[in-house]
Amino acid sequence: MSKKQKIKGAEALLLSLIAEGTDTVFGYPGGQVIPIYDHLYHHTDRLHHILTRHEQGAVHAAQGYARATGKVGVCLATSGPGATNLVTGIADAMLDSTPIVCITGQVPASLLGTDAFQEADTISMTMPISKWNCQVTKASEIPAAIAKGYYIARTGRPGPVVIDISKNAQTEEFDYAYKPCIYLRSYRPRPEIDAEAIRRAVEMINASERPLLLVGQGVKLSGAESRLLALAEAAGVPMAETLMGISAVPNDHPLFVGNLGMHGNIAANEMTQRSDLIVAVGMRFSDRVTGDVKNYAPNARIVHIDIDPAELGKNLPVDLPILADAADALEAMMKGIRHRDRSEWIDVAAACARREYEEVIRPSSDPEGRYISMYDVIATLAEVEKGDAVIVTDVGQNQMFSARYSKFNRTRSFITSGGLGTMGFGLPAALGAKLGVPDREVVAVMGDGGFQMTMQELGTIMQNRIGVKMIVLNNSYLGMVRQWQQLFFDRRYSFTRIESPDLTAIASAYGIPSRRVTSPADLREAIEELAAAQGAYFLEVAVLPEENVFPMVPAGASLSDTICKE
Repeated sequence: MSKKQKIKGAEALLLSLIAEGTDTVFGYPGGQVIPIYDHLYHHTDRLHHILTRHEQGAVHAAQGYARATGKVGVCLATSGPGATNLVTGIADAMLDSTPIVCITGQVPASLLGTDAFQEADTISMTMPISKWNCQVTKASEIPAAIAKGYYIARTGRPGPVVIDISKNAQTEEFDYAYKPCIYLRSYRPRPEIDAEAIRRAVEMINASERPLLLVGQGVKLSGAESRLLALAEAAGVPMAETLMGISAVPNDHPLFVGNLGMHGNIAANEMTQRSDLIVAVGMRFSDRVTGDVKNYAPNARIVHIDIDPAELGKNLPVDLPILADAADALEAMMKGIRHRDRSEWIDVAAACARREYEEVIRPSSDPEGRYISMYDVIATLAEVEKGDAVIVTDVGQNQMFSARYSKFNRTRSFITSGGLGTMGFGLPAALGAKLGVPDREVVAVMGDGGFQMTMQELGTIMQNRIGVKMIVLNNSYLGMVRQWQQLFFDRRYSFTRIESPDLTAIASAYGIPSRRVTSPADLREAIEELAAAQGAYFLEVAVLPEENVFPMVPAGASLSDTICKE
């Protein structure tokens, strides 16, 4: 516990952030946070503040920072519109279990409820989309609120915290002391292992002929990657990843069979349907993973390991729910695991991969060089980056092509908006990720629609000299919606055609080297140029306008009803 000293609330806030190990804050100043920014002026040696061009950019950047580093991301906004502009990112972080602390200004306590200038009920608005929120109206409440907020954000199932601080609390003086939070009554972030449940899970794995491990983001959040691989190798069990779990398992691992769900790999989905035992670790059985739950994994018993009790049995019944941190559960399961020769089961993946190549991948590329496929761009990027880059995507076809064809050697290398599917996420999340892991290559892959939702953050990249690489796959459509219109609405392309300005000229206006590629012959050279660039680089690729991403499981259909072509 630090020694008491009389300081203002705004100063106490900053010292509390520093005490929690915060080094970067993404934000945008305004009337009700001026005292905080005034004190921040004197702390730039310890707190790196990144001025984004929009509060939504700040919260997505905090998400990217958190997802790349595993630390708590922090953003700061003023009251009213500043706070409401954070809402999309807060909801996104809630669904994707991202630990962020969002600090908002508020009108003085004496004006609460009077509809004062830029007053908004931030607490009520964010209550259903945050893990915890609180309103601070006294300076003396600030240290405890920050300590509690960080503890809740990063422990258990991580998530967003909102701390709303009235302006008077920022200017009042009090005797400051900081005490980190390590315990909250009735909050048990790390459940005790149920030894009997672990024993039953091990017994089920040992007896299974066709087991399959489903790897969710919870594996990455708990740092359980090495334990997961150890268990899979010890038992001889193949592994498949959810969208949010991507990069937890190296792509070249012999037991890796691909990605699950709506645009997942044929092998992962078919093996789900043929499996006799599903062991799901740190994932929530999203509708995008299961398809029709009534026909999901019809032959399998299901073991579900998750740290959040609300997820166990929520979306489909499971045979053995295990409330546990993924790392704890996987380590406990190792003791009784026996290896079995499941080579015939694993060979199913190879057969499915051959089918996918013939039906999906080979037709995606144009050997005559008449056009550029999104597949060509992502596959070439994967070859050039050799699986070492952090890939941050926007939402839509660019996201699904990136998920399918990127390659990863290291964990925390795929960052995307999963549960909420937020267009505009890619660019600000990528700059946040790059600031979090400056020694790693970070590439943002976006569509022309999503990029234009937050392209003002090019200004943040310019001002802060952030060396993020950017690729825009420009098909002049809102591609994913257009694909659905083509397949399910008789090609009625209702308001999905999008005209864009000269995007490279915009990047150049921000002082960012840029290039536009229209010929397949120039693609590899352009991506190599992007990879070799020492700072930020912007690459626009004109891709096939009406290309679709396959395989595809139609919404509400069974995983067995995969579409591989139009």
